[in-house]
Amino acid sequence: MGQVIRTKDGRKLAVEHYGNPRGRPVFLLHGTPGSRLGPAPRSAVLYRLGVRLITFDRPGYGDSDRLPGRPVAHAAADVETIADALDLAEFAVVGRSGGAPHALACAALLPHRIARAAALVGLAPRDAKGLDWFDGMTEGNVREYVNAAAGHRQLTAALEFRSVAIRSDPAASVADMHRDLSDSDRGIVSDTGIRAMLVRNFAEGLRSSADGWVDDVMAFASDWEFRPEDISAPVLLWHGEDDVFAPAAHTRWLAERIPRAELVVERGAAHFGALRVLTRVLIWATR
Repeated sequence: MGQVIRTKDGRKLAVEHYGNPRGRPVFLLHGTPGSRLGPAPRSAVLYRLGVRLITFDRPGYGDSDRLPGRPVAHAAADVETIADALDLAEFAVVGRSGGAPHALACAALLPHRIARAAALVGLAPRDAKGLDWFDGMTEGNVREYVNAAAGHRQLTAALEFRSVAIRSDPAASVADMHRDLSDSDRGIVSDTGIRAMLVRNFAEGLRSSADGWVDDVMAFASDWEFRPEDISAPVLLWHGEDDVFAPAAHTRWLAERIPRAELVVERGAAHFGALRVLTRVLIWATR
């Protein structure tokens, strides 16, 4: 079920609901690029687990209005706006890939409302002390952050060029991902159902422009405007050891700083391994 929720400043947020409407609420924050239609367990599975899953397009993606210059921390305000509209006093939040830093922002900035938070295959802050931020990262992702450092205009040109190709043939773009994937990720992305979800996810997220993608990358490369050390809720950090999109060292860095973090780094898994463990993570998030 989809709906549109308005923020206090008049922006439109596109929201989707899955699973049991009377279940325990969990926000699932999509990757980069992505949308509210991104990979998630089937509604029948969510219903059986007693999970009410809530997704939304971050500003600039899909049907959500853009908010230029938004920091990672801003995700907490939009999640709180949606929670207020849905009359949710307490909830869990799970972020995958580009959604992971935004989930941590919610945990840090909404301490009285977040019951549990999980961050899967996410990044550490760009200014993380003691972390070789680019070590082990695939060339395409390094290029994105080099472009971000060069300025908003250069990053926009590069990502708009890529988004045009994705919009014109999202299925071919998902197929092209295979050359950068580990063997374990290839096996996951080769699944017909997951591939269909990824195609739908990218097509919707980039349907109008690359704005959301640009703003995500700029946000990751800038001050996040919260400290991982300030998170008080229980946090699960999951990463695949062989991830080349967001290297596992990023999650290890976060685990050393988040007070109540449980760290799982899985051998033989990589970036899309997060899709395989998502049901397990939702069970943990709704304990």
